Amino acid sequence: MNILVINAGSSSLKYQLLNMKDETIMASGLVERIGELTGKMIHKTFPDTKREVKVEQDGEVKDHRAAMHFVVDMVKTAGAVDAIGHRAVHGGDYFKEPILVDDSVKDIIRKTIPLAPLHNPSGLTGVEMAQELIPNTPNVVVFDTAFHQTMPEKAFLYAVPRKLYTELKVRRYGFHGTSHKYVAGKAALLMNKKLEETNVITIHLGNGCSMAAVKNGLCVDTSMGLTPLAGLIMGTRSGDVDPAVLAYVAEQKGLSIQQIDTLLNKDSGLKGICGMNDMRDIHAKADQGDDLARLALDMFSYCIRKYLGAYAVVLGRLDAVVFTAGIGENDDIVRSMILSDLDCLGIELDAGKNMERSRQDRVISTDKSRVQAWVIPTNEEVQIARETVAVLTSMDQDPK
Repeated sequence: MNILVINAGSSSLKYQLLNMKDETIMASGLVERIGELTGKMIHKTFPDTKREVKVEQDGEVKDHRAAMHFVVDMVKTAGAVDAIGHRAVHGGDYFKEPILVDDSVKDIIRKTIPLAPLHNPSGLTGVEMAQELIPNTPNVVVFDTAFHQTMPEKAFLYAVPRKLYTELKVRRYGFHGTSHKYVAGKAALLMNKKLEETNVITIHLGNGCSMAAVKNGLCVDTSMGLTPLAGLIMGTRSGDVDPAVLAYVAEQKGLSIQQIDTLLNKDSGLKGICGMNDMRDIHAKADQGDDLARLALDMFSYCIRKYLGAYAVVLGRLDAVVFTAGIGENDDIVRSMILSDLDCLGIELDAGKNMERSRQDRVISTDKSRVQAWVIPTNEEVQIARETVAVLTSMDQDPK
């Protein structure tokens, strides 16, 4: 079975066509700067192999409809499409697992647009265009929020008037769920444990950052909240701040709520601390003696260490800590700053293993460490494709 995975962002669209017999990538691509005059389209067949063929086009991509036309035209030259899996950012508390698309599913995605106004509209367009351009082909939606829907009320509710939840659905949802689910499952497999008997803390560190406490294979807490702004310090997002900051800044600086929201989402985090949000630039400045760059590294790692301790207590028994995504997979300095001197949690970092450069799954803790530390590259596209197959198989929709 060939699964086309569509990942529609606010101004971009990524895709992969996977042969699920061996999960090989038949084609992949990216459409960038959608809605701008200087759009860019990249398509590869059999990427990262000797058979790779790359096609690039520059020009205006008017909207996500136009982007989907490009995607479908290119994918059809690479192979048949048996089913389509879509990433959706926000499913509210309506969806606890991936689901086969019908009109009612699309209606609920529209209903949750206020919770993800930048992403859910483009995701919905991806679904509708896939149905139009590749008719009579099943579509499955996989929600970033779904993995976290196993959190208990004590973890997902806020201490605000109950009606804000019942009327407006204000609660903690969490994001990066597909990534957290993938690496948690991979960690259990690598440790030769059953997922339902495994407790791990998954740490997704990129420009966006989040953590999840996974108990017996189920998420019981996560760092992001109603939106991706909460939790850890990120590239341009503040993470947790005193909510009274909003009223104080509004009064002192004369800013609107929307301006403050932009401030916390676009100009805060690592960028707010030192003026840079690319970790490579921050390391370079820190090596040159820049105090603010060093402070950014210290604050970033300290924040993660606090969540690590909290989630270890939540889980009670901890089997492993798993790093993933761009920073998590590649930044040995940050990993060392997070995991050093954590004997209290049973984690003993192996400095040599941690410094190894590899794209493979690997242990970075010592052999005698009671709690293992892993680096596991995430693969959200494969996870979406797997869940698409699982949904279709369970509903006897499998075209093969």
